[in-house]
Amino acid sequence: MPTSFRTRLRSGERLIAPLLTLNSPPVFELLAEVGFDWLFIDAEHSPLDTAQMQALMQAAGATPCVVRLSASDDLHVKRALDIGAAGIIAPQVNSVAHAQRIVEAAKYAPAGQRGLGIARAHRYGLRVREYMQSANDETAVIVQAEHRDAIAQIREIVRVDGVDGVLIGPYDLSASLGRPGAVDHPDVRDAIARVRDACLEANLPIGIFGVTADAVKPYIEQGFTMIVAGVDTVLLATAATSLLTAVRQIPRQAPVETR
Repeated sequence: MPTSFRTRLRSGERLIAPLLTLNSPPVFELLAEVGFDWLFIDAEHSPLDTAQMQALMQAAGATPCVVRLSASDDLHVKRALDIGAAGIIAPQVNSVAHAQRIVEAAKYAPAGQRGLGIARAHRYGLRVREYMQSANDETAVIVQAEHRDAIAQIREIVRVDGVDGVLIGPYDLSASLGRPGAVDHPDVRDAIARVRDACLEANLPIGIFGVTADAVKPYIEQGFTMIVAGVDTVLLATAATSLLTAVRQIPRQAPVETR
């Protein structure tokens, strides 16, 4: 049986994913084939609905998909897990109480209060018992630290039982600190360092998002293991722009005279 995403995450293995927003099963199939460790489905900043996300997960095959929720509440946790997500990423978790509610929504009793309905996660009812026996151990619950309020309570948040990792949202964090977009500003770097230190103390995996390899490189060197690098739309635009520029720079040869 393959090792679950949650087990690999908690072991400290470096796990790399692109952030995906396009409703395109072929894109998911292709990126799974490339060899990413997991795929980050962004339901927060994209128009993807539940049915579309399920089709995308089916295209991804055995590559685990983790959904960033459009809202950090019970309904969205349940829907993401029911369609087969290997885990959820809850945005804007700024308090211990909020982290506890997310964990409860993601876990079956007695660890939580997740409801049961016929869904893809347990093969539409064919493997309900097996799924319920393993889901609490194999479903990853990741919270985002992306606001100054989360930074203020981070040492308590990382110790919430059932939280499996913390993902830093550097851009939203910079905005909440009054430095919108300035992810390299000392205030933002200091906040990120506080999250990193809290996670290290709690032996909890920490991750971050960056558009390029250079953006995530310093964090990997600091021990970050949950790495979100690149965005599908940006990858496409960057590659297309590079190709177009290269082709346009090819010098035109003088026409060959014919007699």
